Amino acid sequence: MILLQSQSRFLLQTLLNRVQNLEKAVELDYLWVEFSDVRYHILVSTKNPNVLLLSVSLPTPPPEAVFIGGLPGGAIEAIKAAYGVVVHILDPPRDGFNLTLKLNLAKLPPDEGSTSSFPKPDKVTVVFPMRFKDSIDTAFATSFLQEFVEARRAAGLNNAPPCLWSPTPPLELNEAPAEALSANAGFVSFVIFPRHVEGKKLDRTVWNLSTFHAYVSYHVKCSEGFMHTRMRRRVESLIQALDRAKPGGEEKKKSPNSRSFKRLSLSEARANSIS
Repeated sequence: MILLQSQSRFLLQTLLNRVQNLEKAVELDYLWVEFSDVRYHILVSTKNPNVLLLSVSLPTPPPEAVFIGGLPGGAIEAIKAAYGVVVHILDPPRDGFNLTLKLNLAKLPPDEGSTSSFPKPDKVTVVFPMRFKDSIDTAFATSFLQEFVEARRAAGLNNAPPCLWSPTPPLELNEAPAEALSANAGFVSFVIFPRHVEGKKLDRTVWNLSTFHAYVSYHVKCSEGFMHTRMRRRVESLIQALDRAKPGGEEKKKSPNSRSFKRLSLSEARANSIS
């Protein structure tokens, strides 16, 4: 199994190259799509090389998600608090995107470190309703998630967050709206303790949780592709076996008393029986 990377490698490399070469006036116009249908667009003009426009388009959220203007609730406030004067949010964003940021690269502050404080509850339970449109994907995902939970019980994963799977909503969703309780592949729960978010573990834990559904979808598609490949190989081997069972292809000399047989199709057999 693989874990999806926590950042867009192309976006990160593009921003690093631009920051490290501010003295060069270059024009950039990059548009690309990444896993889970997240679209990015970067635009830099030679007239103002220190200004970079970054546009982002997110896929359609599930019905229970709180999205405002195509963005998760609180996203705008979080961006303003994190980047301050370095980033200006364009309103409205560029056509076809949910968010457009205007980055003034000349105002980037030096990295002097920062500290943040957050309340520390004893534990946090994160519940994922697993939904899939295709019935085959649903069957694969259900089997995958059950094995995923069993793998968590291995001795080498004692420090990983406890993980549970259930075909019915867990108790934590008692007060959730009805649309949040529909899941054709069951519900997956992770229990996060303070030790899972200490220091550098915080970013990794948050990213792994936020991309969990994409992670499952990726492995479901890989499993489906593997099964199709095995099925095709099996059919090819059966066809070869049938070909080998046919009479020899070489013409043989026929004697007056020799007999030959012709394999009839189903329609020919029925016609002969009627006549």
